[in-house]
Amino acid sequence: MSSLQRVFKQLKDERKRAQKELARLEEAISAFGKLVGKRAGKTGRKLSAAARKRIAAAQRARWAKLKAK
Repeated sequence: MSSLQRVFKQLKDERKRAQKELARLEEAISAFGKLVGKRAGKTGRKLSAAARKRIAAAQRARWAKLKAK
């Protein structure tokens, strides 16, 4: 076997090994992403105290309007 053929075969073997490693990494990333995604959904956004007060005041106004009718 000539040296070029040997190098060609080594490159193909290395590509095959790299593809298998990439597949394993993709599986790990996918599994980790599922775990992170579940936790991220539970954290939610936090409102400031002022924002909560504005929302509460608006809701109280809606309730008062309904009761007035």
